Amino acid sequence: MIIRKAEKKDMEELLKLYARARAFMKETGNPNQWKDSYPQPEVIEKGIQEGKAYVALAEGLEESGEEGSVQKGEILGTFYFAIEEDPSYQRIEGGSWLNAQPYGVIHRVASSGRGKGFSAACFAWAAQQCLKAGCGNLRIDTHEDNRVMQHVLEKNGFSYCGRIYLADGSPRLAYQKVLG
Repeated sequence: MIIRKAEKKDMEELLKLYARARAFMKETGNPNQWKDSYPQPEVIEKGIQEGKAYVALAEGLEESGEEGSVQKGEILGTFYFAIEEDPSYQRIEGGSWLNAQPYGVIHRVASSGRGKGFSAACFAWAAQQCLKAGCGNLRIDTHEDNRVMQHVLEKNGFSYCGRIYLADGSPRLAYQKVLG
């Protein structure tokens, strides 16, 4: 997979990816994390404008996923990544972060369901960006009903650290991966 910054021209495809992700979450027992409208178009646009929204593209025809073969250049997924402090991560309950060192954050991960290994590629790419910047940690959070993402995170070396709360007070399970 090739990962690049999302561009304004990708907006229609990103909206489809997030709609698919919301439907998938509902089908797998997680109807409340993104409900029917998150992320809103303006949230996605802001990520693009700030250079923090990314897409993963298929490198060739040989990749295949749940829904058959994919075309070279097809968008297989999207995510938000930045090396920044997340205000929601300041307070953690029922555990603690693995360390207090700088970290990269990953948010709004959504896959097309086509092409294998999107999440692993996303996490590996983010880890490389962190290490290049001298940052040795990745953090991410998910809803307690998002069992699929919890499994994916644990499979990719993330450790459960405790519970954090979003700005609106919604609880999330917090994960961290120490790199290096």
